[in-house]
Amino acid sequence: MTFRTFSGLLPLLLVPVSLAAGFVPDISPVWVFVLGAAATAVLADWVRRATEQLADRTGSAVGGLLNVSFGSVAELVLALFVLAGGHAAVVQAQVTGSIIGTGLLGLGLAMLVGGIRRDRQRFNRDSIGLLSTLLILVLIALLLPAIFDLAQRKASPGLDPALADEKLSLGTAIVLLGLYGANLAYTLVTHRDMFGGGEEDDPGHDRAAWSLGRALGVLIGGTALVAVEAELVSGALEATAGSLGLSSTFLGIVVLALVGTAADLFAAVVFARQNRMSIVFSICIGSAIQMAMVVAPLLVLASWALGHPMNLVFGDPLDLLAIGATAFVIRAISADGETTWFEGLLLIGLYVLLALAFLFLPHSP
Repeated sequence: MTFRTFSGLLPLLLVPVSLAAGFVPDISPVWVFVLGAAATAVLADWVRRATEQLADRTGSAVGGLLNVSFGSVAELVLALFVLAGGHAAVVQAQVTGSIIGTGLLGLGLAMLVGGIRRDRQRFNRDSIGLLSTLLILVLIALLLPAIFDLAQRKASPGLDPALADEKLSLGTAIVLLGLYGANLAYTLVTHRDMFGGGEEDDPGHDRAAWSLGRALGVLIGGTALVAVEAELVSGALEATAGSLGLSSTFLGIVVLALVGTAADLFAAVVFARQNRMSIVFSICIGSAIQMAMVVAPLLVLASWALGHPMNLVFGDPLDLLAIGATAFVIRAISADGETTWFEGLLLIGLYVLLALAFLFLPHSP
């Protein structure tokens, strides 16, 4: 075994350590939460690698479906366990955090790292323009249930809007899933040539370096372990928030969201260093879109089966501001087809400001 291989496998030690911590009776729940979150991030990266290996073997159409199915598996599984614990508000916070985490922090870090030694970096403006337009659609879809709730309360002050909110959220979830499916058909079938990698493709990229059995084994095993880790993290959530003096919502927006998107953030930075910015934008914007158009709708549908119905009414205006700011900033940055390191720094700064606002926002612990 080479040193590089050993160093690549070393982070996996977090998995047995975190599982062992969950059975130690006197250990602080903060350690259980931190170790479980770190292990989930490591496993998410391995699931991403396995998905890429399978996609290389199956071609773009099936590969795209695999990326949709398993690209956000850590976020989805983690959110399901938190939702099963009755923390619907934390799950909504995780949705917000994932969108601003990849759209602002992830993209900003990639632009900063990739552009620090370059005058500017360019990307495919046509394909990224479609993604940014889709993100604006996501913003409108997420704004609608909240505005509907407000309008309903104003029109009928004495009427409980919960039932109508749930019905609208279910309808919105179904429509978003249908639109995302149509987006896959558009990008992978009818207009596949438009979304090719172009000149940024790396000819030295090792395709399908893993055997089929290894890729399937890592994918299935990684997904199963993510579920186990997610149960540990969700179980320690409330106690961790109390010990640190933070709200569970803040942990959902910052910590849980970054845990679920860690693999995407790391991949974006690596591709930015290789000057492959079209892929960087596809990863960051695509992850935010997938969270809003796939993961969130699936959570709404699954919440009924779990007995903890969740709607898409973001009751906190700060959530909507954060998602809206992310969508419009990305739209503005993608308009000219090029980026600089300073634009990346601006995105990171905006993310920090939003995180500080959520940190100081009063919430019940």
